[in-house]
Amino acid sequence: MNERQRILIVLTVLFSLVLASAILLVYSKHQSRKLFVELQQLKHEVDALNTEWSQLQLEQSAWSGHGRIERIARKQLSMVMPAPDEVVFVEQ
Repeated sequence: MNERQRILIVLTVLFSLVLASAILLVYSKHQSRKLFVELQQLKHEVDALNTEWSQLQLEQSAWSGHGRIERIARKQLSMVMPAPDEVVFVEQ
């Protein structure tokens, strides 16, 4: 093997390495962009879920308010507040 063939082999190997490096760089950039898009979608989903959670907490507080419960007890269950002389305290 002469000097010219060695140089040709070295250049071929170097060219192959540069080409492989370029292909890996493109693949890496593609993966990075793909993951960034997924991250943005997940952030939007988190925002939507936080908004829904806040709305559900407001709804829960509205449904469990004392006034509402008392109104339902009076209307549907015919419950009334006992008179002071009807109240009995039990001690242990």
